[in-house]
Amino acid sequence: MAHGVIHATTGLKMERIAGLFWNRNERRLRAGWRVVMQALLWLFVPALLSGLLGAPLGSLLSSLAPVLAPVSGRAANFTLTLLGALGGTWLATRFLDRRDFRDLGLHFSRVWWIDFAFGLGLGALLMTLIFAVEWLMGWIDVTGAFEVADGTPFLVAILGPVIVFIVVGITEELLARGYEIKNLAEGFNGRFLTPAQAVVAAWLLSSVFFGLLHMFNPNATWYSTLSLMVAGVFLGTGYVLTGSLAVPIGLHITWNFFQGNVFGFPVSGNDFTTVTFIAIRQGGPDLWTGGPFGPEAGLLGIVAMVLGSLLTVVWIQRRHGDIRIDTALARYRPRRRSKQ
Repeated sequence: MAHGVIHATTGLKMERIAGLFWNRNERRLRAGWRVVMQALLWLFVPALLSGLLGAPLGSLLSSLAPVLAPVSGRAANFTLTLLGALGGTWLATRFLDRRDFRDLGLHFSRVWWIDFAFGLGLGALLMTLIFAVEWLMGWIDVTGAFEVADGTPFLVAILGPVIVFIVVGITEELLARGYEIKNLAEGFNGRFLTPAQAVVAAWLLSSVFFGLLHMFNPNATWYSTLSLMVAGVFLGTGYVLTGSLAVPIGLHITWNFFQGNVFGFPVSGNDFTTVTFIAIRQGGPDLWTGGPFGPEAGLLGIVAMVLGSLLTVVWIQRRHGDIRIDTALARYRPRRRSKQ
């Protein structure tokens, strides 16, 4: 009798332990473990591809188009980074999530591309406003135009950062918004949180992760990390209201590109001024400008993020007809099997 009780107790404990990792109802890993494993794939698959194929692909590009030789290495590495991030995320959605890849917010359509174009325009507009305010306040001096540090033709040199920021915009949004919010919202949805509450909780937590992702950037401070958490909320607004990555990806690309290579600001602490449309000398109070980390760590950047969030809401209300949290993000829909 006692022997049977011991076995039953042991079995119950093992079942509880397994339940920490495995969702029996959905027949897949629990959300937190899926997010961790996808983040590892996001880090290591692109690095592996770049390490193995970056140099040969760069040499091939240089031989095929000698005029692009100065940017061929960067183009090769970031192209492979994009392919690796997409491939790693596809593996995660296919084998960990058991869902269709497009359900992360990449369901392309005419509406998707129009929203993407809005995101591109919004990022450019907001960074232009930041530049205009700083220039009017006398906090920046324009020192040149169409600057290239190494003498490479401008139109060739600018291709490097264009490729970089397209890749960064796609990969970071796919990780921090598409994958994390979707999976965390499904994990939070249940007895204690409604679907809408689960999406909001996932949105906020993913924004914390986004800030921490940049905490070791050059010139980072505790304040810049907090500011980038706000940036995570800002970038995620379009996603949680539409379930689409169109606005966040477009916004992320031009926010970074205009920040670094159009107006010559640091981008999250990184210097991209080897090629800029406008060269500047930064002054003014760091509290407002963000100092060596760039506008994202300044109060002007925060104001721009708030304004951008409001403009995103207005756009979605006019284009999509209403404003509400997309609760479909919190509901698991298994992968659709192809018909035989």
